[in-house]
Amino acid sequence: MTRFYTLQQLADVVDGQVVGDPETRIHGLNGIEYAQAGEITFVLEKKQLPLPEHCRASACIVPADAGPQKLPLIISDQPAVAAARIHNYLLARPFQAEGVHPSAVIGADCVLPEEVTIGPLVCLGDRVVLGQRVTLGPGVVIGEDTVIGDDTLLHANVTVAERCVIGNRVILHHGAVIGSDGFGFATDRLGIHYKKPQVGTVRIDDDVEIGANSCVDRAAFGVTWIKTGARIDNLVMIGHNVVVGEHSVLVAQTGIAGSTNLGRNVVLGAKAGVAGHLHLGDRVMAAAKSGIHNDQPDGAMVGGTPAIDVKKWGRAATAFSRLPDMLKEVRRLRREVDRLGSLLESAKKKEQQ
Repeated sequence: MTRFYTLQQLADVVDGQVVGDPETRIHGLNGIEYAQAGEITFVLEKKQLPLPEHCRASACIVPADAGPQKLPLIISDQPAVAAARIHNYLLARPFQAEGVHPSAVIGADCVLPEEVTIGPLVCLGDRVVLGQRVTLGPGVVIGEDTVIGDDTLLHANVTVAERCVIGNRVILHHGAVIGSDGFGFATDRLGIHYKKPQVGTVRIDDDVEIGANSCVDRAAFGVTWIKTGARIDNLVMIGHNVVVGEHSVLVAQTGIAGSTNLGRNVVLGAKAGVAGHLHLGDRVMAAAKSGIHNDQPDGAMVGGTPAIDVKKWGRAATAFSRLPDMLKEVRRLRREVDRLGSLLESAKKKEQQ
């Protein structure tokens, strides 16, 4: 059954201001090109206005400087945040406990709440503890002595190895692997590799989201720690003993080597690589494909490989694109210098005669 909310109810969720009919009924949120009657859309900047004539939305979320529009509005000083929060609000549904599927395998001495959904072919090791309203999708595997907090969702085929601790309201997307062995070995004089046992664990704090097929390795000793509110995209690799600070964002295919510590609100662009045993301060930002090889202070913005100040990197990248023309000019100038040198040499010989 479709649920409707008034525009005023939605504005109250985000402390927004309604312009137009506050009783406008809304059941969903959609992009400008796709929104239909009964849905609210959004614009992030004034330059996106006015709305196109073909827009069929019933209302719009706009920035504070938007001015009058043809639709009822919710005005917000952070329209992107307001749109995200309203969308989540519209999509929220009460938890429906479906119990334990008959094909699931439950180990000894597990603690399962009354409100739980455990899907087909799930496997729980011994002494696993699940919080209230946990959902485990089909094929999820949880190792022994693992603890999972309230309202956490593990999508299909997630694996959490033994002795990990997962917080409340965590989302692990399809195929994520938490707590596999860190990449550690010792090599002798003959080039033979000997595995270093990885006996630590992984801790994931509240409100973390980890994308599909990402991997968080267990610590060699101690803990690999993903702190509150971190957002980790698909195909991200986090090595052993890494600490990811609160509300950091790691974009697709980022890789972080062992024992590196990220501060709060760090943002690493797609395919960024971070060497081991480094410290990245709070609010560090790295452009896509950056190769970070040294410590970075709070607020640093870097790019390139090896990563340097992002402004210098931009100038260097611009210069690099001009190298073929510059090389051609250098060759021309060299020929000209050689010609002038020959003329000068000839003049000197005539004077000597």
